[in-house]
Amino acid sequence: MALEHLVASTLCGFAKLVTGVRALWHGGPPDERQRIYFANHSSHGDFLLIWASLPLYLRGQTRPVAAADYWLRDPLRRYLAQRVFRSVLIDRTALLREHSPVALMGAALQRGESLIIFPEGTRNLGDGVQPFKSGIYHLASANPAVELVPVWIENLGRAMPKGALLPVPLLCTLRFGPPIRIAGNEGKQEFLKRAQDALLALAPPAD
Repeated sequence: MALEHLVASTLCGFAKLVTGVRALWHGGPPDERQRIYFANHSSHGDFLLIWASLPLYLRGQTRPVAAADYWLRDPLRRYLAQRVFRSVLIDRTALLREHSPVALMGAALQRGESLIIFPEGTRNLGDGVQPFKSGIYHLASANPAVELVPVWIENLGRAMPKGALLPVPLLCTLRFGPPIRIAGNEGKQEFLKRAQDALLALAPPAD
């Protein structure tokens, strides 16, 4: 595990160096309690930037949720996903999954781990956010005691545009908002809108 810790530290340091990331905790300082961090999604580097911005004592208990078809594509990505990031890998292509995505994420929560998720389900190359998939609702409903923390990622899609081999020198900002929880009688559409609004509230004003 020493090698994996070294690789993780190196990748986190590199991510911070090339993006100059600032982490702003609007909802209070980092906390050891179990959480689901949910963010907008514009780059394959999104989860690394969130993971790198967490204090070291939180990073070890926080697992990114990622697409299996992308991260199992070759030995290097497989090693990073499974051994370094300890990702919860979701099969987006299987018609009949052995385990549902919500069940896989729920199993991690039952072990006391925190998660990083992207409720849009796929990268958004435009402005704003795409409608949230229902998975975040089902996950929150099955784990009502777990806090959900919105995280707005600013500029990473421009700093690491799709297809680019090297990052563009742009400063990135992460805004961690106040945590939310699902209410006992809250319906799916009501919760999805509230979660999406909590994320959009952290976005910078439009030019």
